[in-house]
Amino acid sequence: MNNTSCSLNTGTVVSVRGSVVDVHFEVRLPPIYTLLHTRTESEPDKQIAIEVLSQLDAHRVRGIALTPTQGLSRGAVVEDTGGPLKAPVGKATLSRMFDVFGHTIDRQPPPTDVQWRTVHRAPPSLARRSTKSELFETGIKVIDVLMPLERGGKTGLFGGAGVGKTVLLTEMIHNMVGQHQGVSIFCGIGERCREGEELHRDMAAAGVLQDMVMVFGQMNEPPGARFRVGHAALTMAEYFRDDEHRDVLLLIDNVFRFIQAGMEVSGLMGQMPSRLGYQPTMGTELSQLEERIANTDSGAITSIQAVYVPADDFTDPAAVHTFSHLSASIVLSRKRASEGLYPAIDPLLSNSKMATPSVIGERHYTLAQAIRRTLAQYAELRDIIAMLGMEQLSPEDRKVVARARRLERFLTQPFFTTEQFTGIKGRLVSLEDSLEGCERILRDEFEDYPESALYMIGSIDEAKVKQTSGSNTQTEEGDSPRRHEP
Repeated sequence: MNNTSCSLNTGTVVSVRGSVVDVHFEVRLPPIYTLLHTRTESEPDKQIAIEVLSQLDAHRVRGIALTPTQGLSRGAVVEDTGGPLKAPVGKATLSRMFDVFGHTIDRQPPPTDVQWRTVHRAPPSLARRSTKSELFETGIKVIDVLMPLERGGKTGLFGGAGVGKTVLLTEMIHNMVGQHQGVSIFCGIGERCREGEELHRDMAAAGVLQDMVMVFGQMNEPPGARFRVGHAALTMAEYFRDDEHRDVLLLIDNVFRFIQAGMEVSGLMGQMPSRLGYQPTMGTELSQLEERIANTDSGAITSIQAVYVPADDFTDPAAVHTFSHLSASIVLSRKRASEGLYPAIDPLLSNSKMATPSVIGERHYTLAQAIRRTLAQYAELRDIIAMLGMEQLSPEDRKVVARARRLERFLTQPFFTTEQFTGIKGRLVSLEDSLEGCERILRDEFEDYPESALYMIGSIDEAKVKQTSGSNTQTEEGDSPRRHEP
């Protein structure tokens, strides 16, 4: 058991309303966040976990159940465990899959050599935080060139359903282990059980499971469990950063479901909702999670978080609050996905606070600005092309369109994690190769090449190989890349 039982302090259940349980204590009132255990008469072997969230008076507390409460009745005896919810930490957690209580869910025996630490930990103090701005290379061209990530920073992956958030996260896990020799921690908040099983199988097949920990709060679990699984994952990440002095890549899928679980808990606890039904404490709850992700003197937790945007509305309070914590935002576009431009990242809506000359250097900054300018001009010209055709554009505008279309195709990339679906071998592209390719396209070195020669390649030199091998048919300027997908 992960908590020491405190048999001296027991109480009785006085009311049960769904996941909300009120407990009466005669001797000592448990503090906020204390974990309580109780059992039902019908299933005495099955333990029900309750987390104290408020103290109603001198003898009563109100808690939220982290497990289903079927069969729980008034008068049931409740044990005070004497401490909060705890998570297992240690090297033995690597390559394993856990639930919010630290129980293994990968059908393997539980790890033995672990410590148990509270999931409610304070963020590192400002004195311990690193003030250096360092780049975190992902090996994905469009991200490294246009929206460079920060080591120890927080990056948001924004997008609606089905535009590729989870695929991009799994690719970054693959590249992190191969490139940075760090530890990856995948935190699934409100995940489907199918997604968890597939991810475990894919990571095992890719050979990266030995440097990875997975923590899942499944979609069918009570809101209390889904609300705490992010804190449990961060406790594990903090161990590798502070005790092992290793860099950690923390992937959270999906922050919106963390906010959603908080909204459910808030509603169950009887709090008055704020705008659009969100909990009034959303900003505080999100900050308690996000502020623990930091770059310290001993190591860094770099976080990449998928954020579901309800109905693709970026003014939704959940998206707005999450934006404020991020050092980079990667926006996935359904339109680009429909055009076959994968990863479907919108380069004009995505941005990074690292994209300044003092951090990434003058050459990289100037090039990124030139790429954005070219793509923005193309976006403005698209309406004219749709109505009047390419013939009505000036020669200079036609060159801009040609450059932009070739840049768009060069910034696509085959992923290692999608090889089995596309049949194209994945590519890891260095920042230098990515910058060189974009520079050469902007210098019109590839104006005589068909656009398809630049589609789904790694470095720019592959375009020449693709062209000479004749693997792609020559196409006209306006053809869609989807028609040339292998």
